[in-house]
Amino acid sequence: MALIGAHVSTAGGPYTAFDRGAAIGCTAVQIFVKSPNQWRAKALHETDVARFVTAHAEHAWPVTAHAAYLINLASSDEGVQEKSRAGLADELSRCGALGVGALVFHPGAHLGAGLEAGTELVARNLDAVLASTAGVATMVLLENTAGQGTTLGARFEELGRMLELLDQRERVGVCLDTCHAFAAGYDVSTEEGYEATLEEFDRHIGLERLLCVHLNDSKHPLGSRKDRHESIGAGEIGAACFARIVNDVRLASVPKILETPMGDDDQGHARDMATLRSFLTR
Repeated sequence: MALIGAHVSTAGGPYTAFDRGAAIGCTAVQIFVKSPNQWRAKALHETDVARFVTAHAEHAWPVTAHAAYLINLASSDEGVQEKSRAGLADELSRCGALGVGALVFHPGAHLGAGLEAGTELVARNLDAVLASTAGVATMVLLENTAGQGTTLGARFEELGRMLELLDQRERVGVCLDTCHAFAAGYDVSTEEGYEATLEEFDRHIGLERLLCVHLNDSKHPLGSRKDRHESIGAGEIGAACFARIVNDVRLASVPKILETPMGDDDQGHARDMATLRSFLTR
């Protein structure tokens, strides 16, 4: 079974994600376990947790969560670091309670402190989060970025360095976003470029650490360092890349998640799911 799906809403309760995913043909989903734009959130209700666990058992799909956008483990501001550590730990605990397999987060931005200083802060702060959530089975996934501003993680060697500095790297993997990679200069639009990208990923990180792929076309050209997602086949990357990914046997066990525009009619993910399924050759 091909593991393809989308980021879906949990309005009405986290368990509703499965019905929304099923409606568009998902076999994997990504959710938020709290508001992505706020530090604080109400505790998960026991009934919601129970209903999520039941629905998850019925569908047996991989479930990934995406962490709040406010988190910045690379910040040199101690107040931001404290909030970011607490926020990520809280989301990990929520994922653990729900049985979510992986939590994706953006490493953050060094805001002028420099690449190495920011990288060291990410590793130090992430180790602290992992230590405080020792009983949680959920994996933490560093997501590659488009390279805008002072954000870290646009280059695979940067993510590899973060992993190298971690004391608890066995609980950490990587999520590869196609739009971000393309914006950062990895030309996944051609077969040669796609293979070169995976080879470089394997060299600096290791393909065994690739635990999620975000399937997004790009509104902007190669190397733009602009993070603007586009519908599958409608952007600068083109459809061929996504056909390669969903049929790549090396990635067969990796959930592949759409984060493409919903469109004015809110049917963007349904259309993109149909497109991805049309690419499948097995």
